[in-house]
Amino acid sequence: MDFNLSAECEDYRRRVARFVEDEILPVEADRENWDAYENIAPDPLRALQLKAQEQGLWAPNVSKDLGGLGLPFVGLAASYEEMNRSIFGPVCFNAAAPDDGNMRVVSQVGTPAQKTAWLQPVVNGDVRSAFCMTEPHPGSGSDPTMMLTRAEKRNDRYVVTGRKWYITGAGVAQKFILMARTSEDPRKGLTAFLFDADQPGWRIERRIPIMGPEEHGGHCELIFDGLEIPFENVLMQEGDGLKVTQIRLGPARLTHCMRWLGLAKRCMEIAAAYAAERQGFGVRLKDRESVQIRLGDIAHRIEVGRLLTMKAAWLLDQGDRAKTAVSMAKIHVADTLHVAADGCLQICGARGYSKDTVLEWIYRYARQARLVDGADEVHKMVIANAYGAEGPDLWRWQARPQR
Repeated sequence: MDFNLSAECEDYRRRVARFVEDEILPVEADRENWDAYENIAPDPLRALQLKAQEQGLWAPNVSKDLGGLGLPFVGLAASYEEMNRSIFGPVCFNAAAPDDGNMRVVSQVGTPAQKTAWLQPVVNGDVRSAFCMTEPHPGSGSDPTMMLTRAEKRNDRYVVTGRKWYITGAGVAQKFILMARTSEDPRKGLTAFLFDADQPGWRIERRIPIMGPEEHGGHCELIFDGLEIPFENVLMQEGDGLKVTQIRLGPARLTHCMRWLGLAKRCMEIAAAYAAERQGFGVRLKDRESVQIRLGDIAHRIEVGRLLTMKAAWLLDQGDRAKTAVSMAKIHVADTLHVAADGCLQICGARGYSKDTVLEWIYRYARQARLVDGADEVHKMVIANAYGAEGPDLWRWQARPQR
């Protein structure tokens, strides 16, 4: 495994880091630039997005023929980590969830017409998108085979009825990917569809209040009561819904890890700076063994997370599904973000608990990491099943082919 960055990827990483430092962090520091949901407000966001486009930093995950930069996953891992040094970073580069995963899957499996009508406006940054899969009990959550939302064929189209919830970004999205049941076949019973927010037959029931700060468009509950989708807006083929989710969710989980590592590093940055200047009983916090141990533990966890993430990214670049590697990274990095936010907030004391820093923002945001895109328990089951199938080969080394 080779984690060395190409000259192109390293140049991009450096330029992203500089853009975050010079352009995004000053905007983040001014609360006038925040919206009511504790995210960056539309006007300063659009200004930063235009600057990122002008500097050639836009859409690194999308192929060049579609207007992106086409970076490999290893390059994305290093760059996304830099982007999320700011809590507002990824969206400024069109590299935030759920757009990141949505753009990738449609670029991989969409038809030319779907790429023109659905994908290109998202790549350009003209609109946002959402992925509609999760349902209220007893519908699908981590297990998509429990899906209750139905799409029934009527003449030349499908008619959708059902309910979705916790759909990230739905409040501002214009383009949607929708998962619905089209048959009772256990493997081919689900189908993926594309639709536009302006189509009738669906509505946002509510924006669900959550514990943490919210992405643009929130996490919404949707009602489908007769949405009509023409055949040409099926993504792949009828019955390929599970395949679409597999193509999308593995890389999407890993890009979460890339971004979360940036937030964990930001926590350490804030805590280390505070510990270097804060004194108590004649001793600086940074010179106290208890603080050193806590910071050392967090730094160690972050580095392990980076290695797990890079391994999975490298495997994806080799054409591997990297299912087990992604699950290992997802479990560890989600936990690392939570430990980093909690530990660094503790070091900063009341200042960390206040809104004088973004530590409390990251702390509240971090709790979702162990739930989104598969709870910890689901990913541990994936790893256990992989061990059951592979045994000790689960830890096999990659060998170079003989010349």
